[in-house]
Amino acid sequence: MLWNEHMSEMHDHHIRQNYEAFMIQLPQLVLTQRGKFALMYNKEIIEFFDTARDAYIAGQKLFPDQVFSVQEVRETPVDLGFFSHALSERPVQP
Repeated sequence: MLWNEHMSEMHDHHIRQNYEAFMIQLPQLVLTQRGKFALMYNKEIIEFFDTARDAYIAGQKLFPDQVFSVQEVRETPVDLGFFSHALSERPVQP
């Protein structure tokens, strides 16, 4: 296995873990954080933001390893893990 493939698999694994942790907390989060975007790292919610872009920019600054994800707090879950993964290829200018 190539180094890049290994890193990509590790990244995907962490993103899935973040999503699973988020889903466990979602019923409570909807009550207080509906419509916000959660920045997640290592299965923990780091902070809530008003936009996905703001959460993503903060993730880039805080986590140079790019192993973070952004999840929207809403009743119908949306896996934004791929969103985070796809954007990590293109740095966002603040």
